[in-house]
Amino acid sequence: MDGVGLRYVSSYASIPDLDDFELLKLLDKRKLNTERQRSYDERSLSELSVGLNKGSVDNFEHLYSPGARSGFDTPASSARNSFEPHPMVAEAWDALRRSMVHFRGQPVGTIAAYDHASEEVLNYDQVFVRDFVPSALAFLMNGEPDIVKNFLLKTLQLQAWEKRVDRFKLGEGAMPASFKVLHDPVRKTDTIVADFGESAIGRVAPVDSGFWWIILLRAYTKSTGDMSLSESPECQKGIKLILTLCLSEGFDTFPTLLCADGCSMVDRRMGIYGYPIEIQALFFMSLRCAVALLKHDAEGKECIERIQKRLNALSYHMRSYFWLDFRQLNDIYRYKTEEYSHTAVNKFNVIPDSIPEWVFDFMPCRGGYFIGNVSPARMDFRWFALGNCIAILCSLATHEQSMAIMDLIEERWEELIGEMPLKICYPAIESHEWRIVTGCDPKNTRWSYHNGGSWPVLLWLLTAACIKTGRPQIARRAIDLTEQRLLKDGWPEYYDGKLGRYIGKQARKFQTWSIAGYLVAKMMLEDPSHLNMVSHEEDKISKPLIKRSSSWTC
Repeated sequence: MDGVGLRYVSSYASIPDLDDFELLKLLDKRKLNTERQRSYDERSLSELSVGLNKGSVDNFEHLYSPGARSGFDTPASSARNSFEPHPMVAEAWDALRRSMVHFRGQPVGTIAAYDHASEEVLNYDQVFVRDFVPSALAFLMNGEPDIVKNFLLKTLQLQAWEKRVDRFKLGEGAMPASFKVLHDPVRKTDTIVADFGESAIGRVAPVDSGFWWIILLRAYTKSTGDMSLSESPECQKGIKLILTLCLSEGFDTFPTLLCADGCSMVDRRMGIYGYPIEIQALFFMSLRCAVALLKHDAEGKECIERIQKRLNALSYHMRSYFWLDFRQLNDIYRYKTEEYSHTAVNKFNVIPDSIPEWVFDFMPCRGGYFIGNVSPARMDFRWFALGNCIAILCSLATHEQSMAIMDLIEERWEELIGEMPLKICYPAIESHEWRIVTGCDPKNTRWSYHNGGSWPVLLWLLTAACIKTGRPQIARRAIDLTEQRLLKDGWPEYYDGKLGRYIGKQARKFQTWSIAGYLVAKMMLEDPSHLNMVSHEEDKISKPLIKRSSSWTC
């Protein structure tokens, strides 16, 4: 492992389900508690600007005790609930614990997959930042925060490494895509090797890793009430370094982040270069988390002010130009081109003939979604699940837009959910377009992997979005589908086919985030207050005016 940019380091840091009526009552009860004692990050951005002169951050509310474990296999949970859990739950916890990675005797994460039947390990034996998030949430919900804290500290140490790809030095705030613990049984020592993109397929740095790290730090703080970690000088510096990469000024005319292909969960060439919805939604969510986590010293206040300006610009841009519903699609269809003026309606000079035929049939009269990408003369009309679910959770989507996204999922259940939740994107690209966009990628053939494959890990994001929008029945229906096959099939990484009927042709078994995603979804339905770890309320005061409709009814 002597490749460029890699070196060794040592660490010194150490159901039967509730019916819908009962669940909605519980959610209403939680909302009342939240109103009485709101956390700092749930205030509006306008309130935050006033609060800068009031000193330290308000205490996080504790809607549940970290000591009251939420896992279905725990005595505390059994005592609190009078129903028997699904048999899959105990199997899932066993599988999740087998995936745990230890460094010097302390748990620091979970490997990507525990598939002994696979001939090639590749990098599936590493701890990925994005992959660990659902595992971390499961442990937090189960009252086991130590592994999450250790992970946050370890990746923070890795951020401080000098990062080089060939002769080019990466930004100081870049977080690793993954790391691997190497055990030396002879010397009885543990060392770590990290990958910042220099070993990844395509050699692309993970833009989303830093965002997920901030989001997870906020979830840890909300779950445990322990603010000492986030307020430590090391974490404060880590947050600011990540934000420095994102908030730096350049030639951009948009508040969105310009990214290369393969920089996120869709980590292979899939035509998402430009301004992909997944990155923009995660960027927005991490900014909101950072506002809650940064201390109110002089440097922190200056950073918060920059964040607020970017949040306002970003929310307006995304809600205005990325949003698509029936009426907006009709408007784009009637666009004039070659408009030269600040009063132009077709601001990106999108050619109406470039609208793909499938979107006219896909778009229901009632519903809408954030499209995949918007850049000069280009709109990617594909649906991407992660970006839209995150948009709901962080309130990048307005209330009306959030409801419209859920309407779309219900209206297009067969296309987006099928027989195994959840399509990572829709539709698949194929034939000549597949050759051009993917470079003839044999892994991303139509309706497979990132090209329209179905990913069980996305179940937790769908469930969280359903609970926030008051649609728990959608999540329950999706979980029921998952429980029919996921365990029997050996917890695959993804499924192939238009309906997600077949185990993916290259899918690893015992994929950790498939396991953890299922557990998180189940625990959220058991105790909806867990949603507060990953949810933000909409800014009701300073949100920009949007003139066109968020949803349309024929």
